[in-house]
Amino acid sequence: MASKQDTNGGKSGSGSMGTDFLDAYSLIPQSMSSSRSSCLLTMSSISKSFGPTQALSSVSLAVQSGEVLALIGENGAGKSTLLKVLSGAHRPDSGTMSIENQPYRPRGPQDARAAGVAMIYQELNLAPDLSVEDNLLLGHRNIGAGFLVRSRQREQVQEALNMVGLSTLSPTANVGQQSVATQQLLEISRALISKANIILFDEPTSSLPQKDVRRLFEIIQRLKTQGFGLVYISHFLEEVRAVADGYNVLRDGHNVGEGRIDHVTDDQIVSMMVGRDVANLFPTVPHTPGEPWVDIDRLKGDSLPHEVSISLRRGEIFGVSGLVGAGRTELLRTIFGLDPTEHGVIQIDGKSVSQSVRAKMRAGFGMLSEDRKQEGLAQDLSLIENTTLGNMGKYTTLGMINLRARNNAAQELMTKVEVKAFSGSQQVSELSGGNQQKVAIARILHQEAEILLMDEPTKGIDVGTKAEIYRMMGSLAAEGKTIVFVSSYLPELLAVCDRIGVMSRGEMRAIRDVEDWTEDEIMATAMALETSPTP
Repeated sequence: MASKQDTNGGKSGSGSMGTDFLDAYSLIPQSMSSSRSSCLLTMSSISKSFGPTQALSSVSLAVQSGEVLALIGENGAGKSTLLKVLSGAHRPDSGTMSIENQPYRPRGPQDARAAGVAMIYQELNLAPDLSVEDNLLLGHRNIGAGFLVRSRQREQVQEALNMVGLSTLSPTANVGQQSVATQQLLEISRALISKANIILFDEPTSSLPQKDVRRLFEIIQRLKTQGFGLVYISHFLEEVRAVADGYNVLRDGHNVGEGRIDHVTDDQIVSMMVGRDVANLFPTVPHTPGEPWVDIDRLKGDSLPHEVSISLRRGEIFGVSGLVGAGRTELLRTIFGLDPTEHGVIQIDGKSVSQSVRAKMRAGFGMLSEDRKQEGLAQDLSLIENTTLGNMGKYTTLGMINLRARNNAAQELMTKVEVKAFSGSQQVSELSGGNQQKVAIARILHQEAEILLMDEPTKGIDVGTKAEIYRMMGSLAAEGKTIVFVSSYLPELLAVCDRIGVMSRGEMRAIRDVEDWTEDEIMATAMALETSPTP
């Protein structure tokens, strides 16, 4: 991660983007040169309710031209709702907004775009089957006398691609074949084509590898120097410090703090977010790993992983690190039987387990997917249904379901993992990301899993909820459960795990006790700078 000095300190010619990147392009709104350092956007006393839920209550913020404002808060604090109000996706119940001192009341996203406001969502909003050019021009085609002006369109697309360092990408290339990082930059390009001067980022780095995070930060800094106003949501405080100038903290839909990011400590920000002092961002529960009981021997998938062997102990939190593409997710999916196995053996207490998912679940494996929305939860079903569907046999007699027993069991689990919801009948899609993740954890606990395969369980979750999940993992380990914990965030692996294995190019390159690792050593191993794998 680049330091604040790195990201603010004159990297105008870094990488392959060129020293004149963003300079003198016609896509930059002409009014911005004169509005540098002026107030670009104000939101005053914005309130928004959804039925009985008060999502925002008299929230205010201001963004200056040439400023990155970090919007910080726990899941459910109102951050995304506020940006959706600003981007025209929601209409506020009350309050006022202005852009460059002119009243701003968008009736929808198209109005917002016309006013110069563009939203870059955490989940990319591109048409994967269309070309780069078609994606960038959706909603604002150049038409003359009833005909598309292809030459001017192609000029605009090329300008926008140049501005984000994608000058070599063909406008006719298929978007669905591009990397997540490239698609993220295409979202920014589309915002620039729409002549936006206020760009909103909602967790833009959640799916990006480290090198692409640095590239995105360079682009954000260069947009800032051109006078753009940027609002940036992130749960990573080190990321906020690297990219932001100011901050605004929300808690339960209210403003609870604001100021310059270099005038506040991380502990102070976290205290504002959660409403209390947080003595330890990485709480641990005492637990002692026991004897080995799960043996994975030379496990090889169709593509990844390659010949991975691990011996897992009872009551252990085993961390898996590595770069994107190293095979971490594939390892968990192959262990659980979701991906096919070319060869290898998995044994529990010396007994081999079949490769089918059903057999793995019967043997005590449970899988928490990285993609909780698509694979981890049924978004249209209730909390109770999501928690219990994987093991309904407990409540079924002669084809009849004992609903009271099912509901009581689900409620006990939701209390155990501290899900915040109105009731068990609430639709899971209505919950914050952190609470959805807790429901997904409750689901595998309801399956009576003893070996929990957890793929990025804290991804996209605020620091307060992360601390709750770390504590939960420690408690489960203390109960004797084994946890395999994949994460891209090295501080949490080093703080929470008993051992860490590092993968590179599909191989498990090294396994060590956590105290024998440093962040630098993990990164060096992940980049295959150590030449011989540790057996």
